[in-house]
Amino acid sequence: MRMIFEPTYRVKRVWGISPKALQSRGITTVLADLDNTLVAWNRPEGDRDFFDWHAKLQQAKINLIVVSNNSTARVKRAVTALGVPFESWSWKPLPRGIKKTLRDFDLTKDEVIMVGDQITTDIIASNLAGVRSVLVQPLTQTDGLPTRINRQIAKIITGHKEIHWEDDLIDPK
Repeated sequence: MRMIFEPTYRVKRVWGISPKALQSRGITTVLADLDNTLVAWNRPEGDRDFFDWHAKLQQAKINLIVVSNNSTARVKRAVTALGVPFESWSWKPLPRGIKKTLRDFDLTKDEVIMVGDQITTDIIASNLAGVRSVLVQPLTQTDGLPTRINRQIAKIITGHKEIHWEDDLIDPK
């Protein structure tokens, strides 16, 4: 059994996750955190990498749904232009937002993967919900206060160990 703090995969950036790697694992839908995963927390409009990756997912017929602890207004501002559905106020690390998304979109645990930049929210929620997870490096080196606290807790949890990052989904040995 996977430890509650351990992601299934570790990938440098969300854009490194190829549609081919997702399809080979039976994944039809990517659930993704918003801040510092898809967009920089201090640049909510996103950038070209996000838009290009989303277009690749669409071409491969893989859905993207944002699952964020942020307010509805904050998430909506970041994803509306792309037509990306979202679950705001998801309460991570509780699995509530992920489980609600699975129900609302009639998805099974086996066909989704959750991507996020925080062990203490995204990875714990994924594991509690029973879905595979991808930990990615945060897009920026700065964070708001709550996230800075979460990152310090994550360092304690991981024993300050260096994380080995992959360029795409590589199955753990």
